Amino acid sequence: MRLVFAGTPAASVPTLRRLAAEHDIAAVVTRPDAPLGRKRVLTPSPVAQAAHELGLPIIPAARLDDEATARISLLEPELGVIVAYGGLVREPLLSIPTGGWINLHFSLLPRWRGAAPVQRALMAGDERIGASVFQLVPALDAGDVFAMREVEIPADATAATALDLLAIDGADLTSAVVAGIADGTARSVAQDGEVTLAPKLTLDDGALDFTVPRAQVFARFRGVTPEPGAHTTVDGQRLKLLDAALPDAGEETPVLAPGEIAATKTRLLVGTADEPLAVTRVQPAGKGAMNAVDWWRGQRSTDGTRLGS
Repeated sequence: MRLVFAGTPAASVPTLRRLAAEHDIAAVVTRPDAPLGRKRVLTPSPVAQAAHELGLPIIPAARLDDEATARISLLEPELGVIVAYGGLVREPLLSIPTGGWINLHFSLLPRWRGAAPVQRALMAGDERIGASVFQLVPALDAGDVFAMREVEIPADATAATALDLLAIDGADLTSAVVAGIADGTARSVAQDGEVTLAPKLTLDDGALDFTVPRAQVFARFRGVTPEPGAHTTVDGQRLKLLDAALPDAGEETPVLAPGEIAATKTRLLVGTADEPLAVTRVQPAGKGAMNAVDWWRGQRSTDGTRLGS
């Protein structure tokens, strides 16, 4: 099929590469180069970089406005495919491809419609995570679903790890749907189940509350890592938690009050409402990442200092 592909982050790249090997990609729509790093160097999106490698035409667009719509219309695509582009597809662009647009979404719809489905699923402690390919409609992530697949991820996976796994499985899922649309065998069904929303995360979402049970603290850590990042405060100063884990099953751990710290040779144990969480790497405000034990030993904290203080 003659396709237009829209996407921006690394999670979009496996699907782009897969479809480029199987179909005619008339153009790749992606967000413009953005300033990254301390030196704010203009850097192409991961999708733009992949499109350059594949020799595909690129339409840089911060939003799918009239100009982008006009450029896509001239290509006369049969189908639009969107994967985490970062903008809405509205009419008349929605109807320009003869087959409309399909969207690879990283959730088991209708659960977690919105910008941060994987992050919100992990934060909520969901045991089932997956991907869906659906027909794009004006309402947010509400179209009929062509295919859905549950993906097994490690119990300690962060949002970054989970997205990597979903991106690979999602590429296979999207490829199968596009093939079905091409040969006329694809069928879609209405979404069924409770609708939940997954709005974009803010910095405040990364704040850890150690007064709740450990499972909830760890679930939030997983969902906000690496972005916007898990953080707390110590003596009023922000501390970012980069690596955390559950202690091994059967391991004896001390009884700690919420936020209370006990140091071992390799990690910190931090109290929660029930059992402690292990922390191995942190980043204090204004400094680089460091071993959590080294940071704690260098603290000039008074007795009783706790995370969240």
